[in-house]
Order: sequence, then C-alpha cells, then structure tokens
Amino acid sequence: MKKKNYTIEFKKQAVELAASLGNTLEAARQLGVADGSIITWRKKFKGSENTNQKFPGKDTQDIELARLRKENADLKKVNHILKAAAAFFSQDHLK
Repeated sequence: MKKKNYTIEFKKQAVELAASLGNTLEAARQLGVADGSIITWRKKFKGSENTNQKFPGKDTQDIELARLRKENADLKKVNHILKAAAAFFSQDHLK
C-alpha cells in the first residue's frame, strides 16, 4: 500500500478539526485518514501552544529553500564556465 504524504496545512487542519469536534475518530472518518495519523500529528504539533503558530514542518521548508538556493548558485557558476569555454573554443578557428 502506498503511503500518502499530506501537507503541513492539511495536518494542521486535521488536528484543529479533531480538537473542535472533541473526537479524533470522527475527524479521521470525515477526512478519510487513519485516526492514528491525527493522533501522531497532534503529538508532533504539541510543542506549539496554538495551532496557528510555527510548525516543525516549517524547518524542513527552510532547509529545502537553502538547498535550492545553493543549487541555483552552483548552476550559475557552471553556466558561466560553460559560456566562457564556448567563447574560447569558438575563437580557436580564427587563429
């Protein structure tokens, strides 16, 4: 069975729904997810006093953003080197 990946926003809303209903099983049934998933998400987000505060998933987004920025900078360097090499070799036939 394929594992489903839910967004942080979906998890946040699922935890909020379970809290508002006062029943994790009913919230899970309405959303079509396992009740154990909501319980796990609630434990994960328990460090936040309010579900509107920053969630642990935000850290993973920051890490991904930093990785993508580094990759972008590396690709710009490679592109610059390739342009310089192309210019060098294109003038080789002029000699």
